[in-house]
Amino acid sequence: MSEAPDPEVVELATKIFDLARRGETEALTGYVDAGVPANLTNDRGDTLVMLAAYHGHAEAVRALLERGADANLANDKGQTPLAGAVFKGADDVIRALLDGGADPAAGTPSAVDTARMFGKTDLVDLFGNS
Repeated sequence: MSEAPDPEVVELATKIFDLARRGETEALTGYVDAGVPANLTNDRGDTLVMLAAYHGHAEAVRALLERGADANLANDKGQTPLAGAVFKGADDVIRALLDGGADPAAGTPSAVDTARMFGKTDLVDLFGNS
């Protein structure tokens, strides 16, 4: 049987995930630069990049990717940050993820499939050329 997580660690992790959701890039990257894993995940498998991307924070996404975060890590539902950005219509985040190596075919549904589902032919074309 595993030990219960330290409440202080849980509180810190919650704070860091909230920084990603709010796009507080400087504070977020301060924690990553101090040793917090760039690919830290929450209880649903969402990474810091996923949360920043889903909430439309391209600058935070870029900063995390520059610090080694993986643009293609899917959450527990198989969703990738790029598919989330397509769903939300965040063009600047989509560009940041593509520049950071995001694979439009990764995940379930993939970013390509998501773009098709929502009739975003410009993104389908973009992904075909990325």
